[in-house]
Amino acid sequence: MEVSKLPISATQRGKLISAGYTSLSSICSASSSDISRDLKISETEAVEILKVASNSWCQSILNCKQTAWDMLQEEQESLARITTSCADLDNILGGGIGCRDVTEIGGVPGIGKTQLGIQLAVNVQIPVEFGGLGGKAIYIDTEGSFMVERALQIAGACVEDMLEYNRFLRNDCQVKTQPKDILENIFYFRICSYTEQSAVINYLDKFVSEHKDVKVVIIDSIAFHFRHGFVDLALRTRVLSGIALKLMNLAKKFSLAVVLLNQVTTKYTEGSFQLCLALGDSWSHCCTNRLILYWNSNERHAYIDKSPYLRSASASYSVTSRGIRNSTSRSKRIKMMI
Repeated sequence: MEVSKLPISATQRGKLISAGYTSLSSICSASSSDISRDLKISETEAVEILKVASNSWCQSILNCKQTAWDMLQEEQESLARITTSCADLDNILGGGIGCRDVTEIGGVPGIGKTQLGIQLAVNVQIPVEFGGLGGKAIYIDTEGSFMVERALQIAGACVEDMLEYNRFLRNDCQVKTQPKDILENIFYFRICSYTEQSAVINYLDKFVSEHKDVKVVIIDSIAFHFRHGFVDLALRTRVLSGIALKLMNLAKKFSLAVVLLNQVTTKYTEGSFQLCLALGDSWSHCCTNRLILYWNSNERHAYIDKSPYLRSASASYSVTSRGIRNSTSRSKRIKMMI
């Protein structure tokens, strides 16, 4: 059950959401004194809200129970992956970005995060007969970095690749998709604040229910509106936890891929400053897979930093006029980490 549907007054629901309590788990993990302080209500009211939220949370958990066999069946039915258009990168990812997963992709500016995000928004639409998902994409842009001209360029290259695939295999499949069709199947949301970001993510469940062919949700970037201007860090943590929970549930419920592009920041460790992904260590536990993009000399590389089922490995890739492609380097492209 969503916080907006809790059987309490509309005023109390509004105060909870405004204070960052956007999920039942965030309410139940707080104390009555925390809720009383954050919502500026009496302790008695806070206790009642906690009681209602706890009962609703327990009921929702019981309603969602399933066996390990049910879970295995669901996993096997949704092994679909979205190609990155780079064979080496697909190789270390087990075939591409997995559906039902939340994948975080982070790196320094200029490394190709947005380029990869646009590539995935295009590639998710590759028809089934060409080995794709034939789906649609949601692109949530928090930085204003989405370039429609670049999306058109990558879409045109994708169509050309499908035509080349037909010629190579002498296939009878007709390529009906045009670059214009690909752009029409990317649902774009421009976000200008963390409250807008939270509101859109809350709305995704309803939106995807009405557009069931959506197979990837891309957020570029997840951290932008949470890095500055937050005096109340507890509020920031609650909002981020609520967002993470909703995105994980969305990926599982609709068997789609969630891709979170993230920025880097510095962290003081062992006497020196080191680069790390934004939002802190606790945020890393909110994602299924974490892919780090980095420079090695003049070559771009991707490294699997975290995954429950993929081996740690790195692969090189290139950003070309046609999109993400294999690296042109002659050096060994894939390195497995022992």
